[in-house]
Amino acid sequence: MSAGAIHTTAIIDPAAQIGEGCEIGPYCVIGPGVEIGPECWLQHHVSVSGPSRIGRGNRFFAFSSIGQQTQDLKYLGEPTYLSIGDGNCFREFTTVHRGTAPESVTRIGDRGNFLAYSHIAHDCIVGNSVIFSNNGTLAGHVEVGDFAVIGGLCAVHQFCRIGAYALTGGCSKIVQDVPPFMIADGNPASVRSYNKVGLERQGFSPEVQRQIKEAYRIIYRSELNLQQAIQQMRADLPESPEITQLIAFISNSPRGIIK
Repeated sequence: MSAGAIHTTAIIDPAAQIGEGCEIGPYCVIGPGVEIGPECWLQHHVSVSGPSRIGRGNRFFAFSSIGQQTQDLKYLGEPTYLSIGDGNCFREFTTVHRGTAPESVTRIGDRGNFLAYSHIAHDCIVGNSVIFSNNGTLAGHVEVGDFAVIGGLCAVHQFCRIGAYALTGGCSKIVQDVPPFMIADGNPASVRSYNKVGLERQGFSPEVQRQIKEAYRIIYRSELNLQQAIQQMRADLPESPEITQLIAFISNSPRGIIK
């Protein structure tokens, strides 16, 4: 640690581990069982509870609460965990909770941007390069794929999955899975289109975008049921990582997909 990097008002448990180059601001509280990697920045009034393992270069703004125990009423104080990757940004009043069952883990990947009042509940799995707009809220056991965008004031029901590169609209109520590359909006939400702008921004080729557009048409604009739609996609579309991912997501959807 560089001299003066920890403010004199910060409270850090002796059992916590703080990496080189971290800056910990006024009135932060870091509990036992917390491991914070190098070059992290905690603004002020940040609370980090453990057991939690946090990677390199994460930024935590004022009043974010990280690694608190689950709000699940089944929790009886067993050891549960939180794992956060590298390069994430947690804005003001963001809350992230540990798992519920003994030894369970809430996981967050790398390079996520979690805006003010975002909430990630127990046992969630959140991928890389996601964006949570203000008040984006996950209930327990939710999975969010890489590059997904959660709209402001959007609430996602327990055990739902948000596919990679999917987008949920503001104030949406998500009660089933949102397939990869799709846009879901409404209360309750329905799939409105494929995520054309998001795919363009992430550099998907025009040909891949055309395939995803056609897959969207087969799933959502034809009279086919899901099994027929899957068969149609396999017959009509070239085999590609994106179409394979989409078919696998739909085929392995415990709650069913949003229509």
